[in-house]
Amino acid sequence: MSLAGVSIVVPAYNEELGIEGVVQRLSELDLKRPVELLVVNDGSRDRTAEILTRLEAKFEFLRVITHPSNRGYGASLLTGFANVRHKVVIITDADGTYPEDRIVDLLDRIDDGAEMAVGARRGADVHIPMIRRPAKATLRKLASFLAGMPIPDLNSGLRAFRRELVLQYRAILPAGFSFTTTITLASLTNGHRVDYVDIAYAHRSGSSKIRPIRDTLGFTALIIRTVLYFNPLKVFYPLALALLLGLVALLYHDIFHEQPPNLGDKTVMIFVALVQVLSVGLLADLIEKRSRL
Repeated sequence: MSLAGVSIVVPAYNEELGIEGVVQRLSELDLKRPVELLVVNDGSRDRTAEILTRLEAKFEFLRVITHPSNRGYGASLLTGFANVRHKVVIITDADGTYPEDRIVDLLDRIDDGAEMAVGARRGADVHIPMIRRPAKATLRKLASFLAGMPIPDLNSGLRAFRRELVLQYRAILPAGFSFTTTITLASLTNGHRVDYVDIAYAHRSGSSKIRPIRDTLGFTALIIRTVLYFNPLKVFYPLALALLLGLVALLYHDIFHEQPPNLGDKTVMIFVALVQVLSVGLLADLIEKRSRL
């Protein structure tokens, strides 16, 4: 396995409109190191397989791996990471939305010591549908709060990795679109160096595979679950604070507005809930810290 080379992994599912242009642009990059391109055809039902067969015959640096059925974005990336030849891995999408010419900037960050470098979709030349922006911004702020640091782009699909970083967390990486969200949170909450490079983001070729409502709810649950896994007090402390404020308000009412002063059932229930939340949070934190020993 070469230390100097780079592997580029592209998951592709029904990307007949974009995949040829992506492969062509990747073939024109001068990364000044050995390069292999691995496209994982994730059970496409359109002409993607046919196009990839033709491209594989044309470009020596291209290999194609095919899933017999659609297994998901994350599953395709994991297949790629399991089959690459180099220790530095780039991922990008097959729909033509990401600027392949910025890969060199991501590699510069890896060469400088970063374990992951993310293309952050910021600036005027970013074409994310308006209907998706409020949910993305809310999820990014929630993830930034729980991770304890700003996250410019939570789920960008243009990234460079040290391969061992992904393999370290392989057991918790999901098969779906939340792969990038999970590896971002796992890296940040465990002290890995993650750098960001501002990039543009073009209109995609073909239709999006994202389901806004279902995927937003899923991403929210994933963010909380991942932070619970690595830094549980980030979740339990805010919840305990909310219960404490509620308890103080109820105590004030019970003492100063009830005649005679009397602790109500709600006050007792909130107190018990507060004790339980703090106990479970501290126990979860202890388990998480012991697991690192």
